[in-house]
Amino acid sequence: MPGVDFDRVRALVTMEGVLNLLGFEPSSRSGAQWYGSCPLHDAGVGRRHRSFSVNVATGRYCCHRCRSHGNQLELWAAATKQPLHQAAIDLCRRLGCAVPWVRRW
Repeated sequence: MPGVDFDRVRALVTMEGVLNLLGFEPSSRSGAQWYGSCPLHDAGVGRRHRSFSVNVATGRYCCHRCRSHGNQLELWAAATKQPLHQAAIDLCRRLGCAVPWVRRW
């Protein structure tokens, strides 16, 4: 199986793009810092929880309830319950960008 250049995936895919795919709607914003219900565990719960914090400028998230944290690719992998390699391929395809494969010499 060919390798994926994860750094290039993170450069191509924005946190905001991943949040849109997940249907995340922030309950409040303070500049690039958004707060709301965690898309990983609050899907069936009211949208008034603010356990999830994400900085769309830096591409980092943290849920203070389920302790999940990371970048946009790790968020997609956690939300879709896929290994990182498969999540990167899936995410690129869903967003219509070419998968950045690692070239082997």
